[in-house]
Amino acid sequence: MWSWVLHRITGATIFFFLFVHVLDTALVRVSPQTYNEVIATYKTPIVGLMEFGLVAAVGFHALNGIRIILIDFWSEGPRHQKTMLWVIAVVYLLVMVPAAVTIGIHMMEHFR
Repeated sequence: MWSWVLHRITGATIFFFLFVHVLDTALVRVSPQTYNEVIATYKTPIVGLMEFGLVAAVGFHALNGIRIILIDFWSEGPRHQKTMLWVIAVVYLLVMVPAAVTIGIHMMEHFR
C-alpha cells in the first residue's frame, strides 16, 4: 500500500514541477529580464535540496512504474510483486546513494 501512496505522491510532485517549469520557461518570451530574475531566485540551497527531491521522486516513480507494468502485463507479476518491490528498493538505493553524494558535493561547491 505504501508504494501505491508514494507512487501517487511522486506523480503529483513531478506534475507540479513540470507545470512550474513550463510557466517559468514561458516567461522568456514575455520578458527575458523577468525570466532571468526568476531563475536567479532558484540559485539557493533550499531549491538545490528541492532539485534533489525531484531526482529522488522521478527515480522512485520510474522504478515503481516498471514494477506496476510487470504486475499488470506479466502473468507471473502478481505472484512476484513483493519480490519486485524489494528489487526496486535495492536498485533505488544503489542509484540514489551515489546520486545524493554527487549532488551534495556539487551543492557544497556551488554555494560556498
